[in-house]
Amino acid sequence: MLAFPYGVEKLMTFSFFTAIRASHYRTLTQATASDKGLIITTPDSWFVKIVSTLFLCSNSLDDRFLGYFREHLTPSHVLEVVKRFNNPNLGFKFFRFTRERLSMSHSFWTYNMLLRSLCQAGLHNSAKLLYDSMRSDGQLPDSRLLGFLVSSFALADRFDVSKELLAEAQCSGVQVDVIVYNNFLNILIKHNRLDDAICLFRELMRSHSCLDAFTFNILIRGLCTAGDVDEAFELLGDMGSFGCSPDIVTYNILLHGLCRIDQVDRARDLLEEVCLKCEFAPNVVSYTTVISGYCRLSKMDEASSLFYEMVRSGTKPNVFTFSALVDGFVKAGDMASALGMHKKILFHGCAPNVITLTSLINGYCRAGWVNHGLDLWREMNARNIPANLYTYSVLISALCKSNRLQEARNLLRILKQSDIVPLAFVYNPVIDGYCKSGNIDEANAIVAEMEEKCKPDKLTFTILIIGHCMKGRTPEAIGIFYKMLASGCTPDDITIRTLSSCLLKSGMPGEAARIKETLFENQESILKKSYHESINADKKIPVH
Repeated sequence: MLAFPYGVEKLMTFSFFTAIRASHYRTLTQATASDKGLIITTPDSWFVKIVSTLFLCSNSLDDRFLGYFREHLTPSHVLEVVKRFNNPNLGFKFFRFTRERLSMSHSFWTYNMLLRSLCQAGLHNSAKLLYDSMRSDGQLPDSRLLGFLVSSFALADRFDVSKELLAEAQCSGVQVDVIVYNNFLNILIKHNRLDDAICLFRELMRSHSCLDAFTFNILIRGLCTAGDVDEAFELLGDMGSFGCSPDIVTYNILLHGLCRIDQVDRARDLLEEVCLKCEFAPNVVSYTTVISGYCRLSKMDEASSLFYEMVRSGTKPNVFTFSALVDGFVKAGDMASALGMHKKILFHGCAPNVITLTSLINGYCRAGWVNHGLDLWREMNARNIPANLYTYSVLISALCKSNRLQEARNLLRILKQSDIVPLAFVYNPVIDGYCKSGNIDEANAIVAEMEEKCKPDKLTFTILIIGHCMKGRTPEAIGIFYKMLASGCTPDDITIRTLSSCLLKSGMPGEAARIKETLFENQESILKKSYHESINADKKIPVH
């Protein structure tokens, strides 16, 4: 609180009691009207303003103020003062003042508003203290506030507090909505705490808590993402025991999980099972998931067969279905089928997107038809379909392989002018091309441009070191090597052998030995750091 000179505080004291008299007159007037049923009495706004101002501006409050506050300040007034501050830190300080100096109890609505504002401001330690005060006042959160607190603390990596809140609510007989558990399970899984999520889920199963299909879907998705598909199928079998039935979302999660671990034939069998046994039919996501799985394995006959089966079933394919097929045909080297599938997109009422067209560009470039790829890229621009980073990468790499370095360089300039955030892998082919052509200065210029947008990676440094060594620019190669280590990249054996050979040829055996020694020390340091990180990770207390 702000400190004021003695004279100012005396004046404020006089003003306070003068204002209070006026405030009381107004309150009595409102109370009379309220008795007649004309208006609803609310905490007097003038009194709230005075209390707020006095708390902010006075360094200390004497017994007259404290006595008056004890007699007249109500929980409703406190709520209005906290609202007026519109600042969680100030609100919490005022709460502590009224609790510690005035021995006040507070309403649920004060706790509700302050807890929410403190959590939203990231002040979770203060929020925990406030919650403890709420419980000591005999107040319990309702299901909505409990759900907010559990999720907020979990998102702040305070899983221990979230578990404590849930356990306390259960002991106090608070009815915890299944949505609260679902949100908490979701956060646990997204924070890579699958084991904790499974433990909580098993506790809910043992206590016969109300579980729904969404709860099971969350755990099944977590298990599938972790590759534990068989355990996910066990959960599928448990759903009926809790009065839950799997829905199409459940099966789509399982289909995706199977395709992730390349068990696409098993996914196809599950898809057929859904068609034959379930009350609902597979949707476009179901079919596209399995089609994408086959395409990823280059099993294009199976993918095409399932596509036509999908169409016959009346399920309309979408742009993602077509994109998967186009990309699959391109990677299988079947450009004719890829172009044929591209024509079917328009027939089925879809519009190709950047992914579809980038796959086609990739197909043209793989077939050596780089000009066709460039034409399609220009067509994309004309149709206002913005290219993505991969589009540029495909074209730049193809131009470099065709030794069209200047055109690749021009594409990099266009990329730099766009809103796309580039990565080193887009620049590396051009840098490599100029190094191999002996134009080291141009390669260095491109690296300087790249560093304005992104950091070089291990391959960038390797290309530069080898390029400089081949041109006999040994001192620069040494500098790049040390810069590489400083950036956290570890050179591979080829880089070390090339640099060492270059140094020996230049009559610098001492420098060659120092580089090997530095590399050894760097690797030893990385191993120690990795070891300590793993030890610290083991010390973390798991949530049970």
